[in-house]
Amino acid sequence: MNVLILGSGGREHAFAWKISQSPSLSSLYVAPGNAGTAQIATNIHLDLNDFNSVRKVVLERQVEMVIVGPEAPLVAGIQDYFLADNDLASIPVIGPSQLGATLEGSKRFAKEFMARHGIPTARYQSFTAKEVEEAKAFLDTLQPPYVLKADGLAAGKGVLILDDIEIARRELEAMLVDAKFGEASSTVVIEEFLDGIELSCFVLTDGRQFKILPFAKDYKRIGEGDTGLNTGGMGAISPVPFNDDVFRKKVIDRIVEPTINGLQKDVIPYQGFLFIGLIRVGEDPYVIEYNVRMGDPETEVVLPRIQSDLLTLLKALAEGTLDAQGLLIDPRYATTVMAVSGGYPGAYEKGKSIQGLEEVETGVVFHAGTRLEGRNIVTNGGRVLAATALGETLQEALQISYMNLGILQFEGMYYRKDIGFDL
Repeated sequence: MNVLILGSGGREHAFAWKISQSPSLSSLYVAPGNAGTAQIATNIHLDLNDFNSVRKVVLERQVEMVIVGPEAPLVAGIQDYFLADNDLASIPVIGPSQLGATLEGSKRFAKEFMARHGIPTARYQSFTAKEVEEAKAFLDTLQPPYVLKADGLAAGKGVLILDDIEIARRELEAMLVDAKFGEASSTVVIEEFLDGIELSCFVLTDGRQFKILPFAKDYKRIGEGDTGLNTGGMGAISPVPFNDDVFRKKVIDRIVEPTINGLQKDVIPYQGFLFIGLIRVGEDPYVIEYNVRMGDPETEVVLPRIQSDLLTLLKALAEGTLDAQGLLIDPRYATTVMAVSGGYPGAYEKGKSIQGLEEVETGVVFHAGTRLEGRNIVTNGGRVLAATALGETLQEALQISYMNLGILQFEGMYYRKDIGFDL
């Protein structure tokens, strides 16, 4: 089978690494890919949101499956584009319809979906620019901290958590009136703050059948002790120690099954990965958000724990036979720690030469923001490398991840030394 993966980050390198192990694979392409995917697949330079260019590659390379990594092409409707084209309609796209992708593309849509189907989430209301005063009045009914979310996609920057009511009022106005996040904040969702510990649930589903993949927990903030600015993710671990059988059953009964049933009731076509961002408040799970693809860097710990052939699972998903497939999970811990560019998540430089990659013997290093410059591998993003390892204990896996980070070098390299500290 010829497979095309869309994307260029650590998530896509992890997908390429896992798919490349399948005996069913003939040729593997990644667009646009990075220096890591170039070692195990053929990189193709194209704009992910230029569906005509994707179409040309699919037909020229006789691609038989497309795996969509990031959310933007899904929200833009790449699944619908394929289905509407006679030459592409029979080629499965692993990713939901445009309507299904609205679960991530619109916070308001997702909240209304949860309310409609009785899925536990924070109390909220949504407002437009014409409702600024009503929005401020709703803020006054809440206790700090105050949670403001841009309705649309804002590159992971559209959520503000603020302790001061006056600052919250100003930021609310900046989002709605001054378009702080552009069109994404033309509608703002205001939520009550839930105090707890977060984790992520990953589901592979065709909208009816589903498989629950390993749970994971990521670490968003740049500084140790979970301080400083939010990033795309500084590391992740799987499994999550506090996710015991009792809590996991609550997640399935109260959240996963009602979500899948809700997709059917609302006639929302869905074929792909569903990422449910959860928070444990006391002994109960609540949904923070839905994402309609795998997370990054969580993919770098979830996929290494899947012992089954992922390509076989994805073929079964597309054929409607997912229930007939087994899912073997490695019981060991997986950890990943991100090495990032100096200055990230603010301004940073690219093009820094990376040393030590060939010296890593245990674990696997997934490339996130890298590119080839001649024969050299250089930095090409804020998050550069993900050092992933497996171990019998969380401590053993972390020890290997950190050992490998000690081998890797590039100018300005930074990583958190406390991933998993809270567990």
